[in-house]
Amino acid sequence: MKIGIQTWGSNGDIRPMIALADGLQKAGHTVTLVVSSLDNRSYASECQAFNIQYQQVPKVIHFNLEDFAQKTFRMNTAQWLVALLDTAFFPYEKEIYQSAQQLVEQNDLVIGHHFLYPLKIAAIKGKKPFYSVTFCHVVIPVASQAPFRLPNLGTVLNPLLWQLMSVIFDMILKKKLTRLWNSEQLPKIKHVLPELLCSDSLNLVAVDPVFCPTFSEWQPQHHACGFLNLPTENDNWSINPDLQEFLNTGSAPVYMTFGSLQQAVPEWSMNLFIEACQLAGCRAIIQTSSAKYPENSQQENIFFIGKHPHQPLFKHCSMIVHHGGAGTTHSASISGCPSIVIPFMDEQSFWAKTLENKAIAPKVLPANKANAQQLAIRIKEVLENKNYRLNANKIGATIQSHNGVKKAVKLIEQTFYDEKNNMSTST
Repeated sequence: MKIGIQTWGSNGDIRPMIALADGLQKAGHTVTLVVSSLDNRSYASECQAFNIQYQQVPKVIHFNLEDFAQKTFRMNTAQWLVALLDTAFFPYEKEIYQSAQQLVEQNDLVIGHHFLYPLKIAAIKGKKPFYSVTFCHVVIPVASQAPFRLPNLGTVLNPLLWQLMSVIFDMILKKKLTRLWNSEQLPKIKHVLPELLCSDSLNLVAVDPVFCPTFSEWQPQHHACGFLNLPTENDNWSINPDLQEFLNTGSAPVYMTFGSLQQAVPEWSMNLFIEACQLAGCRAIIQTSSAKYPENSQQENIFFIGKHPHQPLFKHCSMIVHHGGAGTTHSASISGCPSIVIPFMDEQSFWAKTLENKAIAPKVLPANKANAQQLAIRIKEVLENKNYRLNANKIGATIQSHNGVKKAVKLIEQTFYDEKNNMSTST
């Protein structure tokens, strides 16, 4: 098959799609990946390493992450999402849609990030199959659980809470999100969730089943394929001699990063990490976001590192301090590392609570309440309580035994050929 994949967002929304593209090509398919990168980072070299055809659309998104973050840290989740889309998605909707139309025209099947409704519209208009990929299951309704942050009212009343959440989402975003849909004269959408924002036939939930035990309650189009883990052998990265010496000359260090979000609070995050290390008296590797701390440099018991693939280094660390992104959460867990999560938004808070409930992370430390003292307390707790590491090792072994990319490829092929056979039978 010829398959087109389109994604939008930051590193955590893009690397898993590269992993999926690689898996599909290894299964004999030809893949083109179209990326809309919030920080304008190009993934051309990564795709070239895997022989994946790559396009970046638009070439530039005029989006200042640091400035945006400073304005939105005081907003609730709904306000934050509206502001993000107004700034970094809706102004580029037409260009994203045009590239989606080209993907549909040139391929047998298209796969998109769950927020890329322009690709879904193009697929419907072009009469091609469209499958979606979701990186968090927080909005998939199940009767046994209430929506995140709402009280569990039991299997009879929880569905009413999910309906209420859908109505609230419609009130906030339906008008803007359905403008393109309505302009193409498609049947009216009753609710944005899930009618607009995921596939009607196959929604791949890129979450390991260990983190979503309620997946058996999902509607049939949702499948927990597992973590879409990008192979690291093509990253051309290895531990340099200075870092290797640091690892060899002491106990396993704490690793600290806020991923792409760290660009939004570069100095605050560095000050938080460094002071917490000093208070906890621990060794650390910190992903640097400040010119004051050059990459591949060391100050006393702290080594500063630049961008790199996480998992080859995580396995040498005692724990991972992070923001709760889906990718970092899985990378830490598959490496058998406990986490300390400092979330900035609700989806990250959901992941933080998930890890806490699995006893591989201490109590959540929200970013708007985080300080060095509270972080140091949690570092000491994880270092002193060996159960965090034991639990993390067990969960890591479970995730390692799964292959999310392989399962995703199988589900894509099976759904495509089943639909094709059904169409042939009906005609």
